[in-house]
Amino acid sequence: MHVYLQDAPRVIALVSDDLGTNTNSHVSEKLSSVTAILISTQANPPTQNDSASALAGSTAAHAPSPAKAVVEVVKHNEIEGLTLQRLTSKPIHGCLGLINVGQDLFVAVVTSAQEVGAIRPGEVVMRITSVSFYCVNRSTWDETLLSEASTSQPEMYDSYGPGHEGAVTQPSVYEHPCTSLKKLLSTGTFYFAHGGAFDLSTRLDRRIADAVGSATTSGHDISRYDGRFVWNNYMIEPLISFRERLDPADRARVDSGCFLLLAIQGFVGAFDVPLSAPSASTAAAAAAASAAPPAGGRTTAVLALISRLSWKRAGTRFNTRGVDDDGNVANFVETETLFSDGSFTFTFDQIRGSVPLFWEQQGLQAFNAKIQITRSRGASQPAFDRHFADLLSHYSCVHAINLLGTRDAETVLTQAYAEHMRHSTAESIAIPPSDESATSAGDILADDGSERIGLTNFDFHTVSRNTGGIDGVRSELRYLGPVQLKRKAFGYTLIENANGQLLRRQKGTFRTNCLDCLDRTNVVEDMLSRTTLDSFFEAVASRDAMYQAFQDPNHPLWVHHRVLWAENGDALSKIYAGTGALNSSFTRSGKKTLGGLLSDAAKSAGRMYINNFQDKSKQNVIDALLGNMANQRPVTVFDPVLDSVTAELNARVDEYSSSRDISVFTGTYNLNGKAPGESLIPWLFPDGEDCEPDLFVIGFQEIVQLTPQQILMTDPDKIRIWEAKILDTISRRPDRKSRYVLLRSEQLVGTALVILIKEELVNDVRLVEAATRKTGLKGMSGNKGGVAIRMDYNDTSLCFITAHFAAGHSAVEERNADYWTITRGLSFARGKTIGSHDHVIWLGDFNYRINLMNDAVRSMAAREDLAGLLARDQLRRSREAGEVFPAYEEGPITFAPTYKYDNGSDLYDSSEKQRIPAWTDRILYRGTGLRQLSYSRAELRTSDHRPVYATFVGPVRIVDHLKRDALRKQLLQRKKAADGLAAGGIVSSDSEDEESLPDPSDDHQQWWEQPNMTPGPGEELTESDSSGDDESRLAVMTTTNPFRNSGVGSREQTHGSRSPTSKTGIAALSLGNKVKVDGASDHARSMPTSPTIAGATADAPMAAGVPLRKTISTSPTIERRIASGHSALANGGASPPPIPTKPSVVATTANGNVAAAVASTTKSSAAPPELPKRPGLGSRSASYSSHKSKKSLLDDSD
Repeated sequence: MHVYLQDAPRVIALVSDDLGTNTNSHVSEKLSSVTAILISTQANPPTQNDSASALAGSTAAHAPSPAKAVVEVVKHNEIEGLTLQRLTSKPIHGCLGLINVGQDLFVAVVTSAQEVGAIRPGEVVMRITSVSFYCVNRSTWDETLLSEASTSQPEMYDSYGPGHEGAVTQPSVYEHPCTSLKKLLSTGTFYFAHGGAFDLSTRLDRRIADAVGSATTSGHDISRYDGRFVWNNYMIEPLISFRERLDPADRARVDSGCFLLLAIQGFVGAFDVPLSAPSASTAAAAAAASAAPPAGGRTTAVLALISRLSWKRAGTRFNTRGVDDDGNVANFVETETLFSDGSFTFTFDQIRGSVPLFWEQQGLQAFNAKIQITRSRGASQPAFDRHFADLLSHYSCVHAINLLGTRDAETVLTQAYAEHMRHSTAESIAIPPSDESATSAGDILADDGSERIGLTNFDFHTVSRNTGGIDGVRSELRYLGPVQLKRKAFGYTLIENANGQLLRRQKGTFRTNCLDCLDRTNVVEDMLSRTTLDSFFEAVASRDAMYQAFQDPNHPLWVHHRVLWAENGDALSKIYAGTGALNSSFTRSGKKTLGGLLSDAAKSAGRMYINNFQDKSKQNVIDALLGNMANQRPVTVFDPVLDSVTAELNARVDEYSSSRDISVFTGTYNLNGKAPGESLIPWLFPDGEDCEPDLFVIGFQEIVQLTPQQILMTDPDKIRIWEAKILDTISRRPDRKSRYVLLRSEQLVGTALVILIKEELVNDVRLVEAATRKTGLKGMSGNKGGVAIRMDYNDTSLCFITAHFAAGHSAVEERNADYWTITRGLSFARGKTIGSHDHVIWLGDFNYRINLMNDAVRSMAAREDLAGLLARDQLRRSREAGEVFPAYEEGPITFAPTYKYDNGSDLYDSSEKQRIPAWTDRILYRGTGLRQLSYSRAELRTSDHRPVYATFVGPVRIVDHLKRDALRKQLLQRKKAADGLAAGGIVSSDSEDEESLPDPSDDHQQWWEQPNMTPGPGEELTESDSSGDDESRLAVMTTTNPFRNSGVGSREQTHGSRSPTSKTGIAALSLGNKVKVDGASDHARSMPTSPTIAGATADAPMAAGVPLRKTISTSPTIERRIASGHSALANGGASPPPIPTKPSVVATTANGNVAAAVASTTKSSAAPPELPKRPGLGSRSASYSSHKSKKSLLDDSD
């Protein structure tokens, strides 16, 4: 397989075989077996209105539109119409997927890989050693591919595997934006199955069981994999979905060409083990009865180890700890020990993962860093239960082995772990594996009367100290009752290779953890693996003499076993902590030596350095690979049918969802650095507010004194004190009906946000994230700024922001700039911004003042002339001028100015400064159906501000996803039938003219919200009849593709099933009179003439800036499809703007690029005001900087 490039228009082609460089008689024969995947784009450059709309925080806000992918599978005869240049000197191994980097689209391919070995007959594993990223939509980065810097870094402290390759050529002047991704993928910790022969992401017993229950017998289906462990899932998913929409013939061509790769991260190692002479007895019946495999005459066996690291909560040591709201834990690894003699295969599975609680640990301390549990048991129990319920759904039974010690730092976690386990309801919510037999669970329970999940505490360090080292740990573990009972009950898996029959299956698994799930965990897993493998050999040795030799502890097999586990520990430790594992020298040799102790000390020091100085940048790289960067958007592959179905689903949302109201209390309080004193009851439960809200959202400003010391290093103890005060106040309130738990809190120097929720509603909340944005000292200081927490409440997104804007009576522009800085710079994972949420509430000390003299303000406040004061309120004036908070509302202000008072007094500022009273503390909101019930202040006198509160009621939607999926499937089938599609592709048009449709909707943007839906300045849209000349020229059926030159049709066979994906052909995009492949025949396609452009001639291209007059012709078939796609709008619900009934023709630009100018009948929304600028204001730049900046795409610095 090679990568080819067509330059004008730009197309990246993945071709299954070398096309050759010379014309000869064998080219046609070679081409006859070639398949290619062509990747092109429709570029959507951002407009000024795009950016302004996003900054305004409107509901239609979205990240700048990246390039959209157009993907197509072509056969040998269609490749002949392309002028291709080969980019790769050596064959590549396959494609890892597509990724958007800013406005550019890249395709990732594996250019170099090393064979690890065969873990079973026909199942060869490859280690990735080099990856390249090719830009699909422009040539800017082409030169960097020829002179990239080395992709591998020198190993620190020890190596954990061979095969690290990297170029040593002179680096380019500009750094490729994917350099960091390339380095990460080329570290030697990523693996794939050679030739796509099997699914490396799924453990063997699961693969065998799936194969037995699957109707597919023609080999491995690449769309079936364990999504927890495929690290290129974000990049490959668009291509996997594209493959699923292909017709069977094209899908088979893609599969046979091995174009798509699924990569895991972790460790894979294998050794050949010599077998002794085979025994004379080979009775299959005896083997089946005893689950003992005959050797089948082979002289060697394979011992292998596979560790699969989950990507769902991936990251570095101190950046990623504990659990998330979906139950995913950090450093979750599934490890599989395999032994295969060719006829039979033994496997034993174990898992490891961080303690499934919400906890953090700072990395600045070298040793014994303090552990902070960030959520109460009530708030974290649902996530804990989701984690174990998910484990039960994969492994049937789970027994946890907790290796944490009795030191103060670890005791906190041990106690909390045990408490959560006692209160766990995971068994009741777990869905057992679909193939679990009715008796297997009963067999486990009958062994010791325990339940499906259990916990054993085993203090590794204490046992090691008291019993003489790790050898003593092995002895204690061997006789640890609960663990050994479970090991015997769980057993192992035994498979007959010839027919894939499961002779016996492992019934449960061990979940081992220490603090980092690295060093101690690896030692214990090694011991469990050896013990189980040894018991297997002991069971079969009595019936087959070939296995008796393995009972010798000095047999080479056990040496290989130790080496595999040592390399496994080093690899996983390198990924998570940056160095090899501690105790790896003991694991490898079985002995403790002085050299090993010195090596462990060096690794500990190295970890401290890496954790503090390198892990942040590495975390950014990992997040970029997984699509978790705030400014990333997934790749969209053009598919008009799915887009039509999505639009109809949105219109019929009431058919598969319901809604209910939730209540929210919001409060903001500038504390002036004061500690808790008086009761908070008048604020949190004011008179007349008898109801108990579902959510408490509390914002604080100046929670600490804003001294230089506090600005440089935030004091986290202050927010803990206030959290405890709030919880105590709520628990002591009169007429208490519900219990509340702390859901999430976040702090930026003196600004903090705390959210509490009713205990019974915790299960309704997912994806809780926090983010901060500095605005002080030109964006460098956190003395001013914003803190936001977002969440999904059922299927409605909520975002709460507390902020502290610039101070000073006349600093209105600075305050406006602070709002815009937070709005555009504060973002969450996967491109979520403040404006992309359904309900948004701002609360804080915005510092807006009143434009009147001090005496006048005090006099009007004394006589309660609030209307006169509000007329001069700076915030109200700025909002009326459209300078800040567009589309937000604020309730009527019926209370006196909240700033500034003498501490402990009801008198406005009597100090020498005599500050003018003002409403600095405000609450604003937006959201469909969000209603404000109250807006007032509380009379607390601890600070020089008065706290403000507001209560809200708003709808949240609850989606029945099963109903939605069923309706989606029904609509998709109806669209295919109505449009004459074979399996979801584009219909053949009755007209030969090409149509232009909007880009498909996605999770961030609907098709009718796209900026290019209106004509550009000076563009006039007219109708014209279809030309009959083209029709007479095309003798075969043509299809439509909005990303092609008008009037250019590709040839499609009139028999057989049609491809569900457009076959119109990027192959037809080439410009000029003749195009051909190097070495191909001279029968190249002639390209039809381009559409007529008013005012242009064939000899004189249009001058820059001259408006284009675009000719439009409409296909009746397309119009029928569009009409049917929105027929359900009459049933009620919000209707999107009408889709353009006369799509414009795709215009070809003079330089050969393809751009769609899509006309819209809808009115464009008014552009928000130009951003206020502050001289020297530092702003958060996009992570994907231009090539001139010399910054990597992952440089997320301010």
